[in-house]
Amino acid sequence: MTDPSPPSRSARRPVRIANCAGWLWDRFSGLRDALAGPVDVVTGDYLAEPTLRQLALERAQDPSLGYARSFLAQFTDAVGLLAQRGARLVVDAGGLNPAGLADEVRRVIADTGLDLTVAHVEGDDLSARLDTLGALEHLDTGVPLADSGLEPTTANAYLGGWGIAAALADGADVVVCPRVTDASLTVGAAAWWHRWGTEDWGPLAGAVAAAHVIECGPQATGGNFSGFTSVPRVDDLGYPIAEIAADGTAVITKHEVAGGTVTTDTVTAQLLYEIQGPTYLNPDVTVHLDDVVLEQVAPDRVEITGVTGSPPPSTTKLAMTAPGGYESSVAFYATGLDLEAKVALLRTHVERITAGLDLSLLRVDRIGAPVEDPPDQWAAAQQILVTAQSRTRSQVDAQHFVAPMTGLFLPGYPGLYVNPLKVCAPVVEYWPALVPVEVLDHVVVGAGGQRTPVKDTPVREPAAAQRPSDEAPPPPDLGPTRRAPLGLVAHGRCGDKGGNSDIGFWAREEAWDWLRATLSTERLRALFPDAADVVIERHELPGLRAVHFVVHDVLGKGASSNGRPDIAGKAIAEFLRARHVEVPECLL
Repeated sequence: MTDPSPPSRSARRPVRIANCAGWLWDRFSGLRDALAGPVDVVTGDYLAEPTLRQLALERAQDPSLGYARSFLAQFTDAVGLLAQRGARLVVDAGGLNPAGLADEVRRVIADTGLDLTVAHVEGDDLSARLDTLGALEHLDTGVPLADSGLEPTTANAYLGGWGIAAALADGADVVVCPRVTDASLTVGAAAWWHRWGTEDWGPLAGAVAAAHVIECGPQATGGNFSGFTSVPRVDDLGYPIAEIAADGTAVITKHEVAGGTVTTDTVTAQLLYEIQGPTYLNPDVTVHLDDVVLEQVAPDRVEITGVTGSPPPSTTKLAMTAPGGYESSVAFYATGLDLEAKVALLRTHVERITAGLDLSLLRVDRIGAPVEDPPDQWAAAQQILVTAQSRTRSQVDAQHFVAPMTGLFLPGYPGLYVNPLKVCAPVVEYWPALVPVEVLDHVVVGAGGQRTPVKDTPVREPAAAQRPSDEAPPPPDLGPTRRAPLGLVAHGRCGDKGGNSDIGFWAREEAWDWLRATLSTERLRALFPDAADVVIERHELPGLRAVHFVVHDVLGKGASSNGRPDIAGKAIAEFLRARHVEVPECLL
């Protein structure tokens, strides 16, 4: 067991926190890679919103599961290196069964003969208490749960970082968490290291911002980055590190041996990812990003300053999942000439086949477009994806849906070929709500089973409202323009929160005034047809030279059940960067 008091704390040096995972199936070597150099703490984030669906399905098959088994493989591979480094490990891989994963981690440690202490956090699971929580309403739509027709099988509240801080202070080498916020893993570790109090709003807010940058692993070192063609060793990206000082300012970096890069652009991309505007709510602090500033202080070292904090809201998000029926999908392909007529004929057949079925969702999505004078068969093809959902399995099974679709092979349009992609896959609906923090029973469970209540933040305020910047300024006079892709001037990154898509664009300094004038709310509607009739919030972050949009309801019911080919809207920003706008020639 390592000393619970960091030896360098008296010097108040920054704590060095590495990330080893950004989702359930991040690469196997992640933990070993994060330990490639000196670090104080390693964090791993495994719980994207759709992940709850996967863990719920696994637990339904085997009650002993419900945690991220991929983490256990990573841990078994690298536990010796973890002990050698003397680093702590904090992960949310416990998912729906943190106690079960903690026991498995102890088994692995015992098998290796190491002396490491494991604790886990509980208190997020409210599934047995839903009847006592009052009228729960959907976070985005306001629809009462009682009117939804859903019967949740999981209900997990987002916990903050103080349970993690308490477990580390009590000597835990490994802390297994359930549904904490993504940032809580890093915030709890930083609060432990620097001995922050629950009302240290500024430092806590800075730690949340740094945590948000590193929580998705190699996305901060060049992954999912619109400037990827300039990233060195882009096929071998390393994992990021946050060096968080006592005042909450942070430097984002990586191990020297790791591939990728850390620049103001890669950090901006991650700061803009999956936020809901400049005001970022967390269980431990409300984070204000209005004045955040990034500075490249050295190669692969970006400093984050200007983040401020205020008391957190009195509520936290409750993520519920419920059985939503079944989904089947069939991919058709149309090639060459008369494409519109071919797709129209296919739609006629789809309408005929599904006319008597009781479907809750039916989508026909066209993916790609043939090029003129195609050099090969595949350049002449378009995929037409037909997706159906029903609460009743038989309505989308092989007999009633898939077989009639594949039966179009002969009577369909010329050149038709078809592939069933999914048959009766379970749909799990995601339902977010808010619950008062006071209903949580947040505890740390030690190695001997002792349960220690977590001291929570005593000061809370009503949730801070966003301040949209809907009015774009007049465009600057930069001379002649020509139509060109938006992406030649602006980077972009998008993410998802339930049914909402958040999309951020940023540009170099000389293009900032043009970007903020060009990307108005109405311009976004014109560029993005799916957003024509939905609510859009627009925000500006001048310190990042960024315009950020929250596009409501464009992702349907969320990634776990919307049936879209791009379920989480990960490619929306790249689509918009490909759209043509009038660009001043001097910026090109």
